[in-house]
Amino acid sequence: MKAAVFREVLQPQTIEDIELDAPKGREILVRNVAAGICHSDLLFFEGTWDHPIPTILGHEVAGIVEAVGPEVTSVKIGDHIIGCAGGPCYECRYCVMGRPIICINRSHDRPASDTPRIRCNGAKIHQYGQLSGFAESMLIHEHACAVIPKEIPLHLASIIGCGVATGLGAVFNTARVEPGASVVVTGVGGVGLNSIQGARIAGASKIIAVDISTDNLTLAEKLGATHLVNAAQVNAVEAVREITKGGADYVIETSGSAKVAETSFDMLGEGAVLTLVGLPPHGTKIAFDMTKFIPSEMSVRGCHVGSLRPRIDLPRYCEMYLTGALDLESLVTQTYSLPQINDGFARLTKGTKGRGVVVF
Repeated sequence: MKAAVFREVLQPQTIEDIELDAPKGREILVRNVAAGICHSDLLFFEGTWDHPIPTILGHEVAGIVEAVGPEVTSVKIGDHIIGCAGGPCYECRYCVMGRPIICINRSHDRPASDTPRIRCNGAKIHQYGQLSGFAESMLIHEHACAVIPKEIPLHLASIIGCGVATGLGAVFNTARVEPGASVVVTGVGGVGLNSIQGARIAGASKIIAVDISTDNLTLAEKLGATHLVNAAQVNAVEAVREITKGGADYVIETSGSAKVAETSFDMLGEGAVLTLVGLPPHGTKIAFDMTKFIPSEMSVRGCHVGSLRPRIDLPRYCEMYLTGALDLESLVTQTYSLPQINDGFARLTKGTKGRGVVVF
């Protein structure tokens, strides 16, 4: 089967023939239907974050189960699934307390002494996020996926696993926005656009999109933003404080920029919450004014993949689409065949609006 193999930082991925082993134990074989091209993939491609190579990137993926190992209990052949990068163990203290996104036992890799899951010309290919979605099929642990309704088109379902889940979850699970609140989203790319949608679904009264791209802001308005602030044209902090009459109840920062995160802090009102979502390079530090932070009882929260609970949230987000609350069609603005994947990565570096999806 074909896959896009990533062999060297900043070098084009190559389309190669790979082999997958047969499912063992709690593993499943999935025929991939579509995989979104996410900014997190780009961080590894550019070398900002490290991963063993050669590997096959792609963690935002949807497909159909074709075979299961003898110990599998949670999925069956024919199920439609969304991949969950580094699936939780569902047994550690954090999983049991309902926070599987910070599971401390996330590795379901095969032992080094065992046959690799992925090979190319007999050599091991490292599995990325225990998924490796930029391939026609993938061999994964059953915990690295969630079963979804078959009614949802899989090319749309693919983007739910990361971009949609992170944006919505930042609103619902991490910030816990309540109806009538004012919400600012700084950076309205793939994740930020879904935070805009989440704020709309949550019933926020003011939903303020902040970006430097007119195209992104236009799409944010379509998805629910009530106010648009182009940070390249105006002072974003002043604009937000004027719109909210003193500061927002919630600010969700999705760009991963330290400068934007610090600016986002200045957009907060009294007792407000700043949720940091975007992934920066390792070692990035930010600073806040403690004399404002403490007396105003502000909160700063980290948010990893929308504080995702895969088996609860992913089917729920699919239902939001099926009932018309969640717009996925507007998010998928470009599709690619597997041989075009490098074009998709090049497009991503330009900050083009919406999501590119590889369709197999």
